[in-house]
Amino acid sequence: MLRPRLPRLLLAVTFGVLALGSALALTAVSAWLITRAWQMPPVLHLTVATVTVRALAISRGVFGYCERLASHDTALRAAADVRERLYLRLATGPAGAVLRRHTGQLVNDVGATVDELSDVLVRAVVPIAVAAVLGVAGVAVIAVISPAAAAVLAVCLLLAGVVAPYLGARAAVSAEKVAAQRHSRRDTAAMTALDYAPELRVNNRLDDVLADADRQQHAWGAAIDRAAAPAAVASAVPTAAMGVSVLGAVLAGVTLAPSVAPTTLAILMLLPLSAFEASAALPAAAVQLARSRIAARRIRALTEADPDEGRRPDLPAVPLAPGARVAVLGPSGSGKTTLLMTLAGLLPTEQPDSQAAFFPEDAHIFATTVRDNLLVARGDADDAELTAALRRVGLGDWLESLPDGLSTVLVGGAAAVSAGQRRRLLLARALISPAPVVLLDEPTEHLDAADSDRFLTELLTPGGLFPPERTVVVATHHLPAGLECQRIELCGSRVTSAV
Repeated sequence: MLRPRLPRLLLAVTFGVLALGSALALTAVSAWLITRAWQMPPVLHLTVATVTVRALAISRGVFGYCERLASHDTALRAAADVRERLYLRLATGPAGAVLRRHTGQLVNDVGATVDELSDVLVRAVVPIAVAAVLGVAGVAVIAVISPAAAAVLAVCLLLAGVVAPYLGARAAVSAEKVAAQRHSRRDTAAMTALDYAPELRVNNRLDDVLADADRQQHAWGAAIDRAAAPAAVASAVPTAAMGVSVLGAVLAGVTLAPSVAPTTLAILMLLPLSAFEASAALPAAAVQLARSRIAARRIRALTEADPDEGRRPDLPAVPLAPGARVAVLGPSGSGKTTLLMTLAGLLPTEQPDSQAAFFPEDAHIFATTVRDNLLVARGDADDAELTAALRRVGLGDWLESLPDGLSTVLVGGAAAVSAGQRRRLLLARALISPAPVVLLDEPTEHLDAADSDRFLTELLTPGGLFPPERTVVVATHHLPAGLECQRIELCGSRVTSAV
């Protein structure tokens, strides 16, 4: 899915091998230098080793920096390619598959989820490749001195580089599953106590609900601890493996002491310590692999066809006469949004209305000025028209309270306004739109009952908020008493009435 450029990835791995290879060589040369200096030879005999130590110490930092540049460049380019292909598939795929998802989910999937996927290159692929190369190199060097010590080192490296990462990844996956299972129970109990505290207090049930929320919290913590137990073992395995490999080198050194030089024994003792430096990153790499697989599944689910896409409810044909006012009624899931999307031509239909503009319930509020948030509906609208639209939806006082009026930046987008203000701002955007047919999905959601009834009445009355010649279709759960307009009532997959 990432399709990284192989030459760039190999370059990053090469720099990583050179960086940690410098550390491995630095350990070997330092061991030789310390032992040789103990023998007190002429100083000139140590000059080459001294310069080599300095060169290796410098090269480790230089190559490490180059590895970071190369690996991050590869990951960022791969992430950009994934986003480009993702945008293309979303743009050319079924519109309903996109519009049915909450904008927050889409933003997360094309943002954080793609980042999580691309992190696999920097935090998993490169460290694993570097550790594999250096592990083989370290075992090969030790094998020249002592095959037995090399065998012990190889087994310990497998424990630290395979077993420990496997346990760490399994613990991470288990923790995420537990969190997903327990969070809903804990949050349900907590939200029940918050939403229905007065009723529960009257019925003497509030203490029981609070106690249940507390039990769910403790159960969640205990489950997380149990799921994290393998991670504790995974953290201990590399240290234990390093100790065993050093012990094996010591025993081999005792056996070889009469027949090899002291400098060789020093290399045999210290080199295994440096050989484990590359494998230290492997548990985190395994966890990143697991997380990136989850991210890949999320992205794949975003672009694959929904099996339910072809099983839409049977919806009526709705002829829209100029100036008509139509209310689409029904409970959640009955097909109101699907009907509006079909009328707008966003879902396959025989005769889409190319003049219709669909305004979804969760339309995006951009982190820019109030003016720009309205101009997305019609770019040539002047400030007087924008101000008039805001006043008509009840945001006149709010606009006057802003420090820079229409030029005020909504920092954080929707987070800068309340739910009611957001709904009114989206309604003002619809007023600015030049489309002769306006399709509004739940335009009065999050408004109080009085304001909701008033807006619905004005929306569905010719000459109210919209001029009488414009066609307005509103999907809503209810209508104010006494309001006369054409109605389409949906129930499940059936149309129970069309008036």
